Amino acid sequence: MAVRIELRENWVLRADDPAEVPVEIGPAGIPATVPGCVHTDLMAANLIPDPYQGRNETELGWIGRTQWSYTTTFDATALAEAERIDLECAGLDTVATVFLNGTEVGQSRNMHRSYRFDLRRALRDGTNELRVEFASPYSYATALRDKLGDRPNAYPEPFQFIRKMACNFGWDWGPTLVTSGIWRSIHVHAWHTARLAQVVPLITVARTHDGSLEGRVLVRVEVERSEHGEDTELVVRVRIADREQSIAVPAGVCRTELEVTVPDPDLWWPRGYGDQPLYDLRVDLAAHGEELDTWQRRIGFRTVELDTGVDEDGRRFTIVVNGVPVLVKGANWIPDDCFVSRVGRDRYAARIDQAVAANMNLLRVWGGGRYESEDFYELCDERGILVWQDFLFACAAYPEE
Repeated sequence: MAVRIELRENWVLRADDPAEVPVEIGPAGIPATVPGCVHTDLMAANLIPDPYQGRNETELGWIGRTQWSYTTTFDATALAEAERIDLECAGLDTVATVFLNGTEVGQSRNMHRSYRFDLRRALRDGTNELRVEFASPYSYATALRDKLGDRPNAYPEPFQFIRKMACNFGWDWGPTLVTSGIWRSIHVHAWHTARLAQVVPLITVARTHDGSLEGRVLVRVEVERSEHGEDTELVVRVRIADREQSIAVPAGVCRTELEVTVPDPDLWWPRGYGDQPLYDLRVDLAAHGEELDTWQRRIGFRTVELDTGVDEDGRRFTIVVNGVPVLVKGANWIPDDCFVSRVGRDRYAARIDQAVAANMNLLRVWGGGRYESEDFYELCDERGILVWQDFLFACAAYPEE
């Protein structure tokens, strides 16, 4: 099986253009928390006041105009025999360049996606230094705006010129707090032969010829192979509700799909229309009888349709679940904190429970925020809350270049 080293300890935050930074921060750096961001680290070190208080958001505007870096070390001795050694970055906010032992190994220009960088050419036996440099979000966005030309916008900020949470640049409901940092987990991943690069389950429910219900889980799998794994036959196995099915993936092939059927499944319903049964879905990747990787989620069996037919009042806009029109009672969901790494599963649960207590059955994830964490979507599944997911570049004219 693969080995993952989570990089959570011994991070140091530094300002790389100290001319713009208050002198008390100093060149030596301060301890940093990962996942986190510059603002929360500076607050933890008592170097800035609470940005939510008074006019502090304005007085702290220099943070978003400064270049920052995060540095740590890790021991790679145990990884010496691995075929592949990657750096998994679940979230870098936002304009980042990654260095290992002084050698550039990757770049990020998008807060909303994950990245994976091959470390082998720069990795040393023993201790290694990892450094992640973050360019000023303002400098990057304004330079792109100057190059491409301005676009219509609701606020005098360049948020549509950077793939970053738009509301960082201020909104009618929140402050202007332009962050940088490693906002999601970061790992060193050592593996061999192949790994699960992507798993997409597509769940439907259909009637069989005898009128009974049948749940269908079409699992689309993409694998990444190591150089030595190119000539290896792989096996993908899917398990759900005591049903199991496997498929061979021939040498050199990186994509496959298979469907598992579950007879007479218990249906998932929005709150107020029924229960929310969830099923454990597991996908395993193996070769020569050795398990290489695994993926797990909980899923619900349901159909969801949007009825836009015409009736005597005009064109409908009705969400239909399992054939039943749903009276939507919902709200707009914005990020629960400007510093999103402070929002964990317990806080999500408390907020979603507030929606449940208010008799809601839908939350709309607003397009100026972020794609939410797995915790958010899982908790909504458990509590019978439908999720309306906006695209995240929806509140201005974004350059299509």
